Amino acid sequence: MDKSIYYIAGGLFAIYLFISMRNRNRSKERKSKKFMEGNTRSDRKKEE
Repeated sequence: MDKSIYYIAGGLFAIYLFISMRNRNRSKERKSKKFMEGNTRSDRKKEE
């Protein structure tokens, strides 16, 4: 019973690490502007 708090804390810490690593990767993708390839203001004006 006395070790269960450590198991719970370890599990929460592992979840925290997983989420923080995923968010770090997403912010790198956002900074690289990969999602904006081919989408410029001039392209939008030509379509309208």
